[in-house]
Amino acid sequence: YTLSLPDAFPIWMDVAMAGRRLHFGSESPNPLIRMTTLTAQSDLLKATRTLAREAAGLRLVTPSHIYNPLLYAWTAHREYLRRYGAKRGRVLLLGMNPGPWGMAQTGVPFGDVVMVREWFGIETRLGEVLPEQHPKYPILGMACHRNEGSGSRLWRWAEARVGSPEDFFARFFVWNYCPLLFLANGRNLTPEHLNRSETEALTAVCDRALAAAVRALAPAAVVGIGRYAERRAKALLGADADVRYLIHPSPANPTANRDWPELAEHALAPWLPPRKRGAHQNAVD
Repeated sequence: YTLSLPDAFPIWMDVAMAGRRLHFGSESPNPLIRMTTLTAQSDLLKATRTLAREAAGLRLVTPSHIYNPLLYAWTAHREYLRRYGAKRGRVLLLGMNPGPWGMAQTGVPFGDVVMVREWFGIETRLGEVLPEQHPKYPILGMACHRNEGSGSRLWRWAEARVGSPEDFFARFFVWNYCPLLFLANGRNLTPEHLNRSETEALTAVCDRALAAAVRALAPAAVVGIGRYAERRAKALLGADADVRYLIHPSPANPTANRDWPELAEHALAPWLPPRKRGAHQNAVD
């Protein structure tokens, strides 16, 4: 589809990445394909670094606490991008923002600690400087024993339905629209709870980052995980873009609790591999 974005694709390469062997798949013998893959990956890293910096510069008064895991859990997020951010033409699964027991702990989108450690094989090392923390929501990294319900449901489904992370990320890539976790009055706030001026400032930063990610990844389609992500993708990419909807896997959503794997199957059917004959798809909670 055609996006209402600049179609120039700059040949920019992170020198540090040029010599690193990609984790994704096998290397192509075609130098142009290798260059395009490295460029997509390095452009995504560049966009993420810019997003981390610009998000950190926002002045927001509605939240009492703001966590930016792109700063203090950058090593894990960078590893996630290096492993799975190289391929173009996949489906972009767009989340909303970090959860307090997921990406806020691990730096990986929907990053339930158990799945990040056991399925991704990523061990998060927190930075030395952490934000001011709410006592109910400490940043513990891989020592966190709380379950991230949404992330556990998403990644356990991906494992059961598609297979390894390499198999899943051959078809999909997961990116959060907003990199910040917001807390106020002892509760997790969504971006929609900010006031109007804060929302406008946040949207400007996150839209720029999403536009850069779309240019880097050239997705075949964008699927908003939840209505907020769907709305932001449609607003940015325009009517001609293939933007679809997948209900959020949050355990707080009664509809998702009934049978989220089947809802995911329906929403993502065009891009999923055939089910194995006779396989029974259990709900993943």
